[in-house]
Amino acid sequence: MAVLYSIGYGNRSWDEVRRLLCARGSEFLIDVRSNPFSKFNPSFGRDSLVELCKKSGIRYVFMGDTLGGKPISNDHFDIDGKVDYMRLADGVEFQSGLSRLVAANNKGICVCVMCSELRPQDCHRCKLIGSELKELGIDMIHIDETGVDISQDEAIYRITGGQD
Repeated sequence: MAVLYSIGYGNRSWDEVRRLLCARGSEFLIDVRSNPFSKFNPSFGRDSLVELCKKSGIRYVFMGDTLGGKPISNDHFDIDGKVDYMRLADGVEFQSGLSRLVAANNKGICVCVMCSELRPQDCHRCKLIGSELKELGIDMIHIDETGVDISQDEAIYRITGGQD
């Protein structure tokens, strides 16, 4: 059974996200946004999420400082100013965060990694975190924009259209 999921909240309500998490038995919501707030969906601000998760019996954990897609250090950007996921993945901070996800998976703890992008193929939780986990033999399951579970391979297929 897969125990490592990802979800994007996008325009979903907290009730919808909670329902999707509970349906999968998620014990932890791992927030991987570098900046844990939302001006468009205030329920997904860090302080609000802490309370909403607590009321729902889900533990909120902020990990945007290690697994976020917008690093503070300039070392992780290319010459055009875009985040270089390969550099970011090699960083000590990212590897530390990734090891925590691997440990949870190895213990059979059901966690769900969350970011704002509704479609997994548009987010670093697929392009970076899911890809790095796949290299370690762990297949992250993404809850897509329709609420359906898709594999890491399917999410990558959506990005590439089957092209290498």
